[in-house]
Amino acid sequence: MAKSTKKETSGKIEKPKSETKRPWKLGKQNKIVLGVLLVLFSVALGVAFVSFFVTGQADQSAINSFGDRTEPVQNWLGKFGAYLADLFIYRGFGLASFLFVRLFFLTGMFLFLELSLKKLKNSWFWDMFAIIIIAILFGFFATSAPELGGTIGFELNLFLQDYIGKTGTLLVLFFGLIVYLIFKIKVSPDKIQSIFDVSKRPVKTTTPAVADNAGDAYNLEEFALDNEELEEEDSIHLKSDVSKFEINKAALKPTIAHTSELPKQPSKPLEMEVNPTSLPIKPAAPEEAFVIEQAPEEDIIEENLASRLVADFGLFDPTLDLSNYKFPTIDLLKEYSTGGITINQEELEENKNKIVDTLRNYKIEIAQIKATVGPSVTLYEIVPEAGIRISKIKSLEDDIALSLSALGIRIIAPIPGKGTIGIEVPNKNPTMVSMKSVIGAAKFQEAEMELPIALGKTISNETFVVDLAKMPHLLMAGATGQGKSVGLNAVITSLLYKKHPAEIKFVMVDPKKVELTLFNKIERHYLAMLPDSDDAIITDNAKVVNTLNSLCVEMDNRYNLLKDAMVRNIKEYNEKFKSRKLNPENGHRFLPYIILVVDEFADLIMTAGKEVEMPIARLAQLARAIGIHLIIATQRPSVNVITGLIKANFPARIAFRVSSKIDSRTILDTQGADQLIGRGDLLYSNGNDVVRVQCAFVDTPEVEKIVDFIGSQKAYATAYLLPEFVGEENGINLDVDISERDTLFREAAEIIVNSQQGSASLLQRKLKLGYNRAGRLIDQLEAAGIVGPFEGSKARNVNIPDMAALDHFFNNEQN
Repeated sequence: MAKSTKKETSGKIEKPKSETKRPWKLGKQNKIVLGVLLVLFSVALGVAFVSFFVTGQADQSAINSFGDRTEPVQNWLGKFGAYLADLFIYRGFGLASFLFVRLFFLTGMFLFLELSLKKLKNSWFWDMFAIIIIAILFGFFATSAPELGGTIGFELNLFLQDYIGKTGTLLVLFFGLIVYLIFKIKVSPDKIQSIFDVSKRPVKTTTPAVADNAGDAYNLEEFALDNEELEEEDSIHLKSDVSKFEINKAALKPTIAHTSELPKQPSKPLEMEVNPTSLPIKPAAPEEAFVIEQAPEEDIIEENLASRLVADFGLFDPTLDLSNYKFPTIDLLKEYSTGGITINQEELEENKNKIVDTLRNYKIEIAQIKATVGPSVTLYEIVPEAGIRISKIKSLEDDIALSLSALGIRIIAPIPGKGTIGIEVPNKNPTMVSMKSVIGAAKFQEAEMELPIALGKTISNETFVVDLAKMPHLLMAGATGQGKSVGLNAVITSLLYKKHPAEIKFVMVDPKKVELTLFNKIERHYLAMLPDSDDAIITDNAKVVNTLNSLCVEMDNRYNLLKDAMVRNIKEYNEKFKSRKLNPENGHRFLPYIILVVDEFADLIMTAGKEVEMPIARLAQLARAIGIHLIIATQRPSVNVITGLIKANFPARIAFRVSSKIDSRTILDTQGADQLIGRGDLLYSNGNDVVRVQCAFVDTPEVEKIVDFIGSQKAYATAYLLPEFVGEENGINLDVDISERDTLFREAAEIIVNSQQGSASLLQRKLKLGYNRAGRLIDQLEAAGIVGPFEGSKARNVNIPDMAALDHFFNNEQN
């Protein structure tokens, strides 16, 4: 910038004559007047246009005699309005002329508010484009109503049809619309997709946001003053001891100058001038600027083998083998009651009066009482008067039961989380809770749980759903005929309705031989068994010990897989396996949940004792993380069956009706189960809270329909095979016949000798075998003398030191 020629006189800056000349510009007052005029003209234009479509036919004769004052017109704006409407609509662009109203109004407001005219130019361009396209469209389709397209639209349509025909004209119009939508409306395939995809719609927030496209809608207050519209002001005499700063409108980043190279500030203030047509402000004497630039960071490529596999093949799908599997439909279940809970007002009033009278006889006044009706039990919540001891009400349990003539009165004093005392009274006509009603409930269908179980309904008639994966094991007990077997069927049915056969497997133990045999039909879908077993459902107590120990072996194998995968639980492991981060060649596989169901635990304890208790206790202590869960039911809740070791590892417990308070304390560590009414009435405890639930009823024919539906579909080749287990005291039938050796015997021997480690897991990884075949190979190697005997958790000793000795061994066998 040239040196300033300004002279300082009495504190003011004198402008040179060469700088006082400026081009003519519209003044501020002129802008306001012109803006108001254009806004009013747009309103008048809109009135004339609307009136044209109402009274336009009557004014056609008055258009040609514009100077004749005696000629009447119907237009709301008089002859001037009739002329404007005829000029813009009939002789012009037809219905599209209404966009001129918008354009004149915007122009007037821009001038009135002194806003930037740059975006107004954009609006004029696209609106004129839309006017032409709309006029031709009406001229193409509305030939019988020329006022819709106007003379210009009609003639342009004929002109295009003469050269490119009707089809070409339609294509041109379609192309024009596409151009307008893309460049003006900013329509894109992503926006169209988001309209139909609810999950991708943007979430509306309360914070104001700046519009992505300024052309979508004009807010007159959002436009800042443009530099070209700033009024010119006198040059400013700045007094500053600071070095040069360069103001950048876009980023507002200062350019830092060398502080060490700055010239000493003169005693006279530094003179700077402002160019009214150009910001930023610069000092009079240019100096070298010191600009600091930050180098861009290098991109980090996170692609690895797992991500490439996922990109090529997608996540691993464990359900792919049975991809066409269909879950049981809800209509397979029977609806036992359609009307819901029946509220007997007379019964409620009668019970309420009896409760109040009984308490009043013992000088206990009630401040408030409320009834909540459930399927089989009604809860009366009372608030006693101040000064009444809770223990006094609790001691009147039998007296209240006598006055109500009801079985199973239970007093909860106080109700946890509420300032009330609860009295549970059985209904005279209980309502049966069907399995269909709880399976079809939204609370179960929408449950985000790993292993959801719908047990039934609470006193408040809410569907009670719990997660077996978080229990993590379940102990069920109750007297004979009180609903344990039905409860087991409800648990299994819930899991069958929610989990795919690839995700869950059942190990069923049924000493009574009749309760769980229905599930034999889904053996190759959902059941797990030992390799040499003929029946997946175990009814022989002698085989139970081997099955439990086999589950312990499975548990240990899974923990080794979790350790190799460096994860802590089955959920993380399966997610990692689905993401293809674990190699199946190293023995990794998708791990389904395994549920051990025992229908009569007391019979096992009587026949096997510690041999059953110890593996169950070990599974209960350790198996949660690797997806093995236990459900144990018994009709004999005594301390020699439900021992302290069992109870300590089964925090989740279900108690059906029992005969004594002692049995109730054995199951729940509290009384209450002796006051249940039977027929599926249960108490669920998982810690300190006890919830009363009416168990859902699922009958044998319903279970048969479900298993028939599942069993009729395509299944796996075999049931899920558990690893073999052979007790140390029984010994091993060693393979001494060379002709019956496995085809991989020599290869397995070479691997064992090379590694000097005799273990089945090594053969699994190296030869890509299952656990059973690898175990048989180890037995054959032991019979041949290559490896030593089983030594518990330690690897077997290798008796052959190197490959030369192994070759010598095989040569001697052949000779």
